[in-house]
Amino acid sequence: MFYNVLELKDLVDNRENMFDRNVLLERGESSLSAIALKKHEVLDNHFSVCDACVYVFEGEAEFHFNAEKFTVKKGELIMFEKEKEHKVLALKDTKFLLIKI
Repeated sequence: MFYNVLELKDLVDNRENMFDRNVLLERGESSLSAIALKKHEVLDNHFSVCDACVYVFEGEAEFHFNAEKFTVKKGELIMFEKEKEHKVLALKDTKFLLIKI
């Protein structure tokens, strides 16, 4: 992976009807992953062990934090604190980078 130019769209594949994840870098609890979700797919409630940032590079998704809901579209970024329970709903076929720091 190091010293390569990568095409974001080619890092994960959401053509199948399932969640796809490709871990690009991992150091302890910190990581960089590319994730693909099909339209209407849900990642149920979960926690991150690190502060996190999600950059949507294809599609659109909702991020639910308790009573708050944020719609994140292609080209947008959302950041959140560790141990903040959340779930993700893909509004379209969606691909994003998940950065845990």
